Amino acid sequence: MDIRPIRTEDDYQAALREVSGYFDNEPEPGTEEGDRFEILLTLIEAFEAKHFPVDLPDPIEAIKFRMEQQGLTPKDLEPALGRRNRVYEILNGKRNLTLAMVWKLHDMFGIPAESLIKPPHHA
Repeated sequence: MDIRPIRTEDDYQAALREVSGYFDNEPEPGTEEGDRFEILLTLIEAFEAKHFPVDLPDPIEAIKFRMEQQGLTPKDLEPALGRRNRVYEILNGKRNLTLAMVWKLHDMFGIPAESLIKPPHHA
């Protein structure tokens, strides 16, 4: 297995790209692909724990930050959040994230779940 530690932002982005393919068709645990998926997720989590600040942003800021990082538009968030008007309601703080949305944002875009469950500042 040709897995290396995640040491740089480029390594991190490459690992995120690789695991993103597994979310649509998650490999069986215990298989070579399943092991690769699990190891990559562990490496990503370790990198995030080390490189993301302990004082996590509120969920809206975390989503906007990832959108900026990956060049995402509100349309790109629709599979995780629902119709476009719901995406805008969430981004404008008018609607709260559901647990299902948190997991989809985490799975689809690699946003740390801890960032998505922190209560927003205005709540």
